[in-house]
Amino acid sequence: MWRLTKLKELGKVVTGSTPSTLKPENFGQGYLFIKPPDLHEGRRKIFETETEISDLGAQTQYGRLLPANTPFVVCIGTIGKLGLTTRPSFTNQQINSVLVNQEQHDSLFVYYLLKNSIPEVKQLNGGSASGRENVNKSTFENIAVRVPPLSVQQRIAGILSAYDDLIENSQRRIKILESMARALYRELFVRGNAPGGILEPCVLGDICSLVKLPFSETRDGDRPLLDLSRIPQASIAPADTGLSSELTTSRILFERGDTLFGAIRCYLHKVVVAHFAGVTNTSVLVLRPKTKDFRSLLAIVASDAETIRWADKHSAGTKMPVINWGVFQNMPVTIPSSALAAQFEVAAGPLIEQIGVLSMRIQNLSRTRDLLLPLLLSGQIDVEAA
Repeated sequence: MWRLTKLKELGKVVTGSTPSTLKPENFGQGYLFIKPPDLHEGRRKIFETETEISDLGAQTQYGRLLPANTPFVVCIGTIGKLGLTTRPSFTNQQINSVLVNQEQHDSLFVYYLLKNSIPEVKQLNGGSASGRENVNKSTFENIAVRVPPLSVQQRIAGILSAYDDLIENSQRRIKILESMARALYRELFVRGNAPGGILEPCVLGDICSLVKLPFSETRDGDRPLLDLSRIPQASIAPADTGLSSELTTSRILFERGDTLFGAIRCYLHKVVVAHFAGVTNTSVLVLRPKTKDFRSLLAIVASDAETIRWADKHSAGTKMPVINWGVFQNMPVTIPSSALAAQFEVAAGPLIEQIGVLSMRIQNLSRTRDLLLPLLLSGQIDVEAA
């Protein structure tokens, strides 16, 4: 039988804290230190963080240690990001975690319960003196939720987790495929180990052109939308798409095989390969390879860390720095002879093509999971039947 309760009744709600940064010895290898930037859309589990807390720093965090499989959600700043710990961890003060009472509740079920509660959490935003979104601990832990018996919780968590397991497996495969393509690029074009290949110093504009004209027609509501907000960080695989009718600003058409480069705040590293035709916004540079043999080369060059640093350094503006195509097209690059470019496309093209297949699989799995989530957590679906 389902019962109405509050988040704080599922376990102990813990708000994170940051050790004194005036003492460098508080940081180092030891415990993951989870902050909002460590969380990425579509990734459930946290395996690594930018910063870790040392054993000494851990001594300043009494009562805040999170065991593996602890669910947490960001409540200050970008409200709604959430995840699961994979080993003993700490969080900063922007994150609330639930130390789940394992005798009565399933940690994975509570994670999905939090995921389903995100819209309500966002509505509770009380703001702060700095203008950031803010849901305090007291408000958060008193959110009302409905929970079934433990056995039903475990069944629901198992169904939803099966989708996330498949998603995470595809994400790992994408990471491996991308690493393979980058390794091949570095071997041939950075280390110069191209067998019989001729490398020439050129500029970015020699291998691609910019799609300039905005698409202004209104009959484009069913086109896939891949705007800046939907381009993931540090991955050439699209994470999600919308519909172009959602876009109220100017838009640009892109084609399959184009590379989309986030032009605003380049340090965010938002670059993807288009595996379908669609629409993006004008915060994105649509780069079209000048020949089909430059498709994979362009994708790897544009998303390379050195390219991101160059674009960030040469961006104009302070609050919202932007890289202008007039500048970006002159970025130095090394391009191969036509024969070597064709060889690279033959080798790297299938890798990038498979990345596209996997990214579409992830989107389909995510949408199915998200359709099931509210139905399962409201009891509208009989879990035994499911």
